[in-house]
Amino acid sequence: MIPMTLDTIAQVVGARLHDVPDPRALVTGASAVDSREVVPGGLFVATAGAHVDGHDYAAAAIAAGAVAVLASRPVGVPALVVEDVQLAIGLLAKHVLEHLSPAVIGLTGSVGKTTTKDLLAQVLERHAATVATDRSFNNELGLPLTVLRADATTRYLVLEMGAGRKGDLTYLTGLAPPHLGLVLNVGTAHVERLGTGPADIAEAKGELVEALPANGFALLNADDRYVMSMAVRTKAQIMLYGRPREAHVRAEDVRMADRARAAFTLVTPSGRAPVELDLIGEHQVSNALAAAAVATALGLGAAEIADGLNAARRRSAGRLEIVERPDGVTVVNDAYNASPESMRAGLRAVKALAGARRTVAVLGAMGQQADASRARHAEIGRLVADLGFGVLIAVGAGDPLALAEAAESAKRGVAVHTADDVADALRLATALLEPGDVVFVKASSEIGLDVCARALAIL
Repeated sequence: MIPMTLDTIAQVVGARLHDVPDPRALVTGASAVDSREVVPGGLFVATAGAHVDGHDYAAAAIAAGAVAVLASRPVGVPALVVEDVQLAIGLLAKHVLEHLSPAVIGLTGSVGKTTTKDLLAQVLERHAATVATDRSFNNELGLPLTVLRADATTRYLVLEMGAGRKGDLTYLTGLAPPHLGLVLNVGTAHVERLGTGPADIAEAKGELVEALPANGFALLNADDRYVMSMAVRTKAQIMLYGRPREAHVRAEDVRMADRARAAFTLVTPSGRAPVELDLIGEHQVSNALAAAAVATALGLGAAEIADGLNAARRRSAGRLEIVERPDGVTVVNDAYNASPESMRAGLRAVKALAGARRTVAVLGAMGQQADASRARHAEIGRLVADLGFGVLIAVGAGDPLALAEAAESAKRGVAVHTADDVADALRLATALLEPGDVVFVKASSEIGLDVCARALAIL
């Protein structure tokens, strides 16, 4: 955060100062929406959610070192009061970025955004000061919070951009105009809000490349035809990545190394170099190539990109997070979120990791799948059976029951169980797990199966 006085911030966002003894007090630290994450000299952003109202924690934030609270009403401590807190934090982020000069990298896609962002950040920060989206703070609130962590030393600003509906990326790129835009893929995540199919989702995701300047770069996945269709929507220079030989950045000799880790030869215009990721699953190759494409556009060579990828580690929880228990049970927590694409990738990665060991799948609903939801859950059930999972626990009513029925109907020997809720799933899994098993836990975040995964990991 560049240092700013409270009265300057008030002018930028159109706020009224309340209970502020010194309008010239400086905000020098990052902003936070969680009072437990406030840093001395920072700004606390009070938002009202479905279950928690940040205004109730204003005093605690000030006690923790916040200079003031950005709020929608007076809170009895120093506050900048605005009508719309989300709009105001966006205006502040846009103002701050206009006074900085990092290379702004926007990335979007249906799946893989956070893993790719984490890989890219670890490649770039070896070379210069880098600020990247924390966790999955990729929306109208999270993106400004990321921007406000940047300062005069920041050379690379990596912004994960989510699109829950059309127009979201237009708004986000208006706050932080990108010089490089990376599009990973077009899948079925958020199809319920984005339209009826992939073309509608591509329409929304393509707003990112439309925002790029003529001297910028559009990094497009050559393996995804819907992403490739976005080429006509940008005036920026296009760089392709993927498996095809025409891709500027591509993978050759793709293989699975020890413990199901993806390995390949990275090929870029500057040369070739070996990559062996510390992440499981062949689908990670595409994520790594996406990060490599951005780094290539920024001028890094193949060898230094490969060095960064080889040294990279998983940073975000709940994404193929592996815990080895003392009894030999391996828990794979992939319960941050779920779509058909990420569910398929996760199931295959876990089977590759397990080898001859018995595999147990604890699966809940995949949200926002619209009218095709039941059919897509049934497809996942058949895949569980076809891959040879030993046990399936389907959690919840509705679509998970279709998943269970499809797995059982496949008659491939999978033992199918159903659980009413997360607590029931934990009870069942605890009873069924045997030493040496590999258990995979995944569902959309609102299901709460992360609680089950973390409990299983410490049993």
